[in-house]
Amino acid sequence: MFQTRKKQIRATGKISKLLVIIALFSSLVLPGVAGAAPDRPVKITLDNVSVQAGQSVHVPVKFEVPDYGRIGAYNMQVEYDASALQIIAITPTHGKTEIPACQTDEQGCFQSYYDNEAGWARIIWSDFTGDHRLTSTQQLFDIEIKAKSGTAAGTKQLVIDTLDSEHLSLNDSGYGVLSQLTGGTITITSGTTPVTPSPGSGSSTGGSNTTSPVVTPVPSTAVTSKIVDIYVNGQKQEQSATAETATVENRVVTTVKVDNDKVLNQISDGLKTLLLPVSGTGTNTVIGELNGKLIKAMENNNAELVIQTDQGTYTLPANQIRIDSISKQLGTSADLEDIVIQLTIAPGSKEEQAAVTAAVKKQNNASVVASPVDFKVSATHGGVRVDIDQYSAYVERSINLPEGVDSSKITTGVVLLPDGSIVHVPTKIVQANGKYSAVINSLTNSTYALIYHPVTFDDVSNHWSRSDVQDLASRLIVQGIGENSFSPDRSITRAEFTAILLRGLGLHSTKGTEKTAFKDVQTGSWYENDVQIAVSYGLISGYADESFHPNGNITRAEAMTIISRALDLVELEQASASETEELLSTFTDSGIVQNWAAEGIASAVKQGLVQGTDGKLMANTAISRSQTAVIVKRLLSKAGLI
Repeated sequence: MFQTRKKQIRATGKISKLLVIIALFSSLVLPGVAGAAPDRPVKITLDNVSVQAGQSVHVPVKFEVPDYGRIGAYNMQVEYDASALQIIAITPTHGKTEIPACQTDEQGCFQSYYDNEAGWARIIWSDFTGDHRLTSTQQLFDIEIKAKSGTAAGTKQLVIDTLDSEHLSLNDSGYGVLSQLTGGTITITSGTTPVTPSPGSGSSTGGSNTTSPVVTPVPSTAVTSKIVDIYVNGQKQEQSATAETATVENRVVTTVKVDNDKVLNQISDGLKTLLLPVSGTGTNTVIGELNGKLIKAMENNNAELVIQTDQGTYTLPANQIRIDSISKQLGTSADLEDIVIQLTIAPGSKEEQAAVTAAVKKQNNASVVASPVDFKVSATHGGVRVDIDQYSAYVERSINLPEGVDSSKITTGVVLLPDGSIVHVPTKIVQANGKYSAVINSLTNSTYALIYHPVTFDDVSNHWSRSDVQDLASRLIVQGIGENSFSPDRSITRAEFTAILLRGLGLHSTKGTEKTAFKDVQTGSWYENDVQIAVSYGLISGYADESFHPNGNITRAEAMTIISRALDLVELEQASASETEELLSTFTDSGIVQNWAAEGIASAVKQGLVQGTDGKLMANTAISRSQTAVIVKRLLSKAGLI
């Protein structure tokens, strides 16, 4: 791994300071301390890393000093292929660079220099005080190194000549200290230009994904591995996965790597559920990893992948990954078995936690009950990663309630949007084995949290819709008008109805990129984005003259037609043509229902979303705010989303 290679330091004015310091270190009689040189070697580790051509990566350098060992100074020269690599920076994590102040500092003196033309770097450190030796395992410095653009894929080695004391020496009180070197391999991947995904026009078979180069984080601790069991169709499969745990970017990450071939053998037995249970990780990050070939086989069997952790559970139907589409985005040469699929459950970052807290503070009488949790899915191949951001159907994930949290003090789950705001996602509280969790159904991957947001309105305290109105207000679906008022009997506009339905369904982004322009939907209006989202999901359409009439009152017939279009999305059955006449015939005013609205109204009746008043549909009457809230609440409840 480490080769013998001599290289002389050129005495230029640029490095004269370093040469003086090296001379000083070479002649330095280190202050004596009790004890002797360790009889076991100091382990020096340069992390193995991966980097894309044209990008940079950090290589942490760590010392592991054995018991009773003491290091008072070190001097090393690292060599590298200058045609492929260049050092950007060398940064100490232990040691000060200011001379002479560092000579009395407990962290000692650190100096470094690198020559990207010749391909070497010199790093030296000494404890001048004699009282602050290196005696434990710690990171000493970090090398940021770049793979030059156009460099061919392959591996390069950071080389230290272990046979030359001028290139590597560790000392303490006149003793030479034994050393052992590991790591230093840099894997370079091809500099693939990011692919721009083609999300299509919003058909029911796809969603939009984000494609970007792969940036591989470097573990700051050694990786520990153990064989773990998984479950196929509820049956334990022993030794069918490996759990690897390491600290990455100050987070403990456990990656469960499935034995793809072993699980593929179960396909003939009718694989329906692949469960990866991971316990004992607390709020640490958990990643489930398998390949595209297994995902394709699961897709063909309508199977689902489940990751179960201490923090929550993610249940993903394999067909929602759309592996064939992902393969095309990654490149025509991407074999399915070489595509790595990862499902991640992770605690939200500090920035996400702060953003959620700030957004909740903007809501009256609201608080965060469970901290943010990230749910992510990605596919990687050949240095390119596709983040699977959107699905064509609701995908279930759950957040376990923290110990001591009252389940009645949760009103909804929310999703954190890119602009820092939060919106409702369909959420219900369930109990299993004496523990509570919040089940969230969403069409996207993102960051989710649980909040408590009780709302009451004075003018619905005795209204027939009180329970439903206040429930939806607590979920951030409907809003009041003025202080403590809802105006339940006021009519509602087409734009307002659309916005409430979208909030209820948790639709906060368009499906695809195609836009429809209505001549009376003004750019920058509060409802412009809602209209575009509703159009992309096929929930609304305009009039023949390309208008939408956003500020016009919406009738019961129009409202039920829009609601009926949402039935497919929540997987509720619509009324067939043969059922329509029978369902409508029970109402005394069915004769006034126009043909365009008949099946929509019948579908709403079939699912129990509307019941009529005094035996009448009143299809052409304006719908009220309270009636809207009740219908949306019934839709979400009937679909099992809340």
